[in-house]
Amino acid sequence: MTVLVLTSEQDVTADMVVAQLHELGVPLVRFDPGDLPGDVALSAEYVRGEFRGYLSTGGRVASVEAMRSVWIRRPGEAAAHAPEPSAWLTDESGHALYGMLDSTAARWMNHPSAAARARRKPWQMRLAHRSGFPVPATLVTTYPAMARKFAEQYRHVVVKSVSGKSPGDPPMALPTTLVPPDADFSGVAAAPTLLQRYIAKSADIRLTSVGCTHLAARKTAEAGQVDGRFGETGHTWEPVDVPAPVARAVERYKKEAELAYGAFDFAEDADGTWWFLECNQGGQFGFVELETGQPIARTVAEWLAAEPTA
Repeated sequence: MTVLVLTSEQDVTADMVVAQLHELGVPLVRFDPGDLPGDVALSAEYVRGEFRGYLSTGGRVASVEAMRSVWIRRPGEAAAHAPEPSAWLTDESGHALYGMLDSTAARWMNHPSAAARARRKPWQMRLAHRSGFPVPATLVTTYPAMARKFAEQYRHVVVKSVSGKSPGDPPMALPTTLVPPDADFSGVAAAPTLLQRYIAKSADIRLTSVGCTHLAARKTAEAGQVDGRFGETGHTWEPVDVPAPVARAVERYKKEAELAYGAFDFAEDADGTWWFLECNQGGQFGFVELETGQPIARTVAEWLAAEPTA
């Protein structure tokens, strides 16, 4: 049975897992949905209750019924690379591809519908509370008065992007920024704004959860550090044990979110509490594996290689 990997051609993280799948001797097909139609072709037949489907790319043909798993990494938009791309062609191609794949018993990491919901930060905050994580007080608003009141109440707050994306091509990561309580919040009316109580952290924690396996790493933070993604601290990622309450909360979160994979980010405070910041359903892990030696790529490959249970 075949593993299907849907991602861009330049995805180095996917390269790491593909190498592990080759070591395991697992057949796989990899392509970017942006190449459908064109370098990627498909065919699905539904006759007298029978279903037969095929995907082909680079001279290789794979039976859809024989898919053991589908890994959605960072796929392009369907038909993005077509000679004459259009919204209509993207819609037609996406419905054909994912509708055909939904007809299989393959396991997903992660299913597109679950992944789309899991990317929404307001939904993440609510689910994190229900799952048992400590979560900083958070406000998403277009009311300047509400933003001002929130900042006055918590004094030290940060502003974040709600979607995690920014305008531009390619999009740039928007840093988390500390704002003073007397800031001018009138601009909040122009777009939904996410404000969150600032956690004075001693370290950043990245927990990569693959199936039932949780691999966590810790990176010491500098005093007053706000966003660990930007700037050098002189510290590296080191493996760290996952506290049992955190592991239970991760499992509850993933079960309700219907995720097989999640990259959880936490801020560890001076008391050792791990504060939930976000869960990236398609988060990178290569940088953690390279610094810690944790076998994340191998763990992902083994999950993808397992036989479907139904």
